[in-house]
Amino acid sequence: MSNIKFKGVIGILTGGGDVPGLNPAIRAVTIRALREGYNVIGIRKGWGGLISLVRDKSHDNSDCYVQLTEELVNRVGRTGGTFLHSSRTRPSHVPRSSVPEFLRDRYTQDVNDLTPEVLKNLEWLGIDFMIPIGGDDTLSYGVHLFQQGVKVIGIPKTMDNDVPGTDYCIGFSTCVSRTISLVNTLRTSAGSHERFLVVEVFGRYAGFTAMLPTMAGAANRCVIPEWKFNIEHLTELLVADRRNNPSKYSTVLVSEGASFEGEEMVFESADKDMFGHAKLGGIGDRVASRIRDLSANYNRGKRIDCINQRLGYLVRCGDPDAIDSIVPMAYGNLALDLIMHGIHGRLVVLKNGRYDNLPIEVVTSTKKLVNVEKYYNPKRLRPHYNSFEMRPLFIMTSD
Repeated sequence: MSNIKFKGVIGILTGGGDVPGLNPAIRAVTIRALREGYNVIGIRKGWGGLISLVRDKSHDNSDCYVQLTEELVNRVGRTGGTFLHSSRTRPSHVPRSSVPEFLRDRYTQDVNDLTPEVLKNLEWLGIDFMIPIGGDDTLSYGVHLFQQGVKVIGIPKTMDNDVPGTDYCIGFSTCVSRTISLVNTLRTSAGSHERFLVVEVFGRYAGFTAMLPTMAGAANRCVIPEWKFNIEHLTELLVADRRNNPSKYSTVLVSEGASFEGEEMVFESADKDMFGHAKLGGIGDRVASRIRDLSANYNRGKRIDCINQRLGYLVRCGDPDAIDSIVPMAYGNLALDLIMHGIHGRLVVLKNGRYDNLPIEVVTSTKKLVNVEKYYNPKRLRPHYNSFEMRPLFIMTSD
């Protein structure tokens, strides 16, 4: 019989988009917690599991939560995605159509705050500490719960690496590694046909996922959300790059949130999620079309064709790389360190190469964007290559 004293219940969830590294983080939290005397409950479908739960012991709530065991998390801990599943649910702003059916007689507004239900459900489950793993949207609701008295510790996750306060978010390294690999694969076709290669990558407001691969040599140029670019200027640069390349092709990475001078972001549709975000996509198509048409102006009257590829989910699916296996393990253990010291209201972070924690309110206090003046050259539409001395691992992520 175990002599470990029961210390409480920890809830854990994953919200927003999936990335490699989520399952290793869940595994790290669960294994350490169980060995220290805690029970761990995995909330399914992000914050959605905490608005859909029915507070009745006879009701089947298996779609909302699961008791986590060492056997269960070990089985998935080396895989990509999130076995707890995810959603972009924001319990404080739930449209009437998304309110669970059994709550619709009580919540009848066009947009409803279901936080009272979340608080009751956390109490019903007996959860003492809540660990949300997500980006600034998921974590911003964690801040809201903390302000309501819930003991919250956040773990940053997003391929875009744009959660404020931390140099690193789970998923970023694998995204960069995949982007470099996939762009290098596409080069064979671009070179074979002497074309432009236009690759659209994720990055709603922050251009890190375009900047780092370009800095690593994956592309000649990149356009990012933080700088509205001139399409004529981009075309002229790419034509020159192609002319100087013995294989006669050139490459540009296009952040999905990038936009032409005088224009706004390009969206797939006008539908918005609960955090007010419409789905981005299509700027790569527009860039490819325009540089093809404009290229003749800089290529002695001859138009240059394009290979146009949106990487999309190829960079967020599959297994994590080494960094996205190690950092989630450390973040999970950092969260347990805080819990065991009775500390909450914190975000675990990597800062200047060292693990640390900050007040969770940092998530909502500012935006984390590429510092254009320091890291981006608008005249060359590519990163600056200035002094790298004492910079963090990913160069431009500590501002």
